[in-house]
Amino acid sequence: MYCRHCKKPLEHVFLDLGLAPFSNAYLSKEDLQKTEALYPLKLFVCDQCWLVQTEDFAKADDLFQADYAYFSSTSTSWLAHSKRYTDMITTRLALTKDSFVIELASNDGYLLKNFVAEGIPCLGIEPTHDTAEAARKLGIEVLEEFFGEDMARGVPKADLILGNNVYAHVPDINDFTKGMKVALKLGGTITLEFPHLLELIKHNQFDTVYHEHFSYLSLYTVSKIFAAVGLRIYDVEQISTHGGSLRIYGCHDKAALATTTAVTNLLAAEMEFGLQKLETYLAFQKKADQVKSDFISFIDAEKKKGKKIAGYGAAAKGNTLLNYAGIKTGVIDFVCDAAPSKQNKFLPGSHIPILPPSAIDAERPDIIVIFPWNIAAEVKTQLAHVKNWNAEFVTAVPTLRKDAA
Repeated sequence: MYCRHCKKPLEHVFLDLGLAPFSNAYLSKEDLQKTEALYPLKLFVCDQCWLVQTEDFAKADDLFQADYAYFSSTSTSWLAHSKRYTDMITTRLALTKDSFVIELASNDGYLLKNFVAEGIPCLGIEPTHDTAEAARKLGIEVLEEFFGEDMARGVPKADLILGNNVYAHVPDINDFTKGMKVALKLGGTITLEFPHLLELIKHNQFDTVYHEHFSYLSLYTVSKIFAAVGLRIYDVEQISTHGGSLRIYGCHDKAALATTTAVTNLLAAEMEFGLQKLETYLAFQKKADQVKSDFISFIDAEKKKGKKIAGYGAAAKGNTLLNYAGIKTGVIDFVCDAAPSKQNKFLPGSHIPILPPSAIDAERPDIIVIFPWNIAAEVKTQLAHVKNWNAEFVTAVPTLRKDAA
């Protein structure tokens, strides 16, 4: 196995989470009678360019199929984040009706609808049919394809290319980056948001590891990937989404855009933290194992007390935690999710049923495990009424935490 960017043979295992199904492969009742495919969920780190990546078992078209169940518009906090971004970037780049915007992995139109409302021409590129159809209903033009260099030659050049939480999901990160260069106007800007590898390690966010994430990224490594195709990162912001992410601003390497001190400062911070030292990565497995052990012990103890335990959020990160911990249906009775596309299905691996949020009121669980811990505050607000029966909220990452409703 070789590094996806620099092609160096990979020798160092960063994290081994055992066997796991695809985290977004939700099951129907009929699927429960079939053999479920499991694949090693393992991360390697390249000691040359420091790209962290999954072991190669899955192809993108296996992971992101027509009925892909993740719809971005389900999260109100994510919609608000996206609206703030579009307002900011429209002002910063002085975008008008004469500009052109491309979003990579545009999902259900959660973000581009803001540009449509302002009369700014835009195009979504989204390979999954159901989400693409949802975006079209909002008046957004969508190309239903995977993005790469060849595909990019057929689209108009853009003043802004944006991609939120897609860069880590592409198996050929070099081809994807070449595509952005091809599709970008000479004076244009690329913005990408992705979880920051430093935050993953610092805050023990091992549950953000799943097969749909091919890469785990630092500013240092992304700078190298950009430079290899003639692009440059000229600015960066640290943002709170997904437990700590980066928003990078890229341009053609010869563009008249000065590189900010934010870039040099963050590169220095990554080096000081140890992102270019092998021992930083090799120490991580024990931290993940501790979270697993604490979570299993807590669930076992509460079940012995006769507590009814439910989950909230049929999120990929929850599936990673459940499958790593070996927790099955019957231990956690059900998981609620607001996305209709997930309801009345079952979590992959654990086979826990997914119900609408109304099940919380009907079943009145004693404990509600919030799997998407990055939106725990939003969930607690939505479910504040569970204090009426003294329910408690629990999150497992970065460490086990229990709060009264």
